[in-house]
Amino acid sequence: MIENVDITGVGSYVADDLTRKYIRKKIGSLDRLAPRHARKSLRADVKIAEVNRDKGNKYEVEVLLHIPEKTLTAKDSTMNVLAATDIVEAKLSAQLRKYKESHIPHVGRRKLLDRFKRSYARELA
Repeated sequence: MIENVDITGVGSYVADDLTRKYIRKKIGSLDRLAPRHARKSLRADVKIAEVNRDKGNKYEVEVLLHIPEKTLTAKDSTMNVLAATDIVEAKLSAQLRKYKESHIPHVGRRKLLDRFKRSYARELA
């Protein structure tokens, strides 16, 4: 669970307790996707703004996820704050997977040497 989740309302919007709890739960669970070396220093800044558009009120959620050597950003606006949080969480999980694949050399290549050993053993037999 990401301990440092800073939730701020932009402009006149003030987040209630239910919204804060939901955002902490969703954004806080992203640490399981982060590499182990980055979990201790993870920090998330969540900005929620109420945007008045011509077709009605919308809520815009922007999350900045600070990890070592990089800052991941995701932003979305929908009619509901909770729905926007879900979409932003999905975007950040995809970005974290890409970060993990690029920074950890062994992800996705497990048991590679064993395959060569097995195929070589078949050739000898």
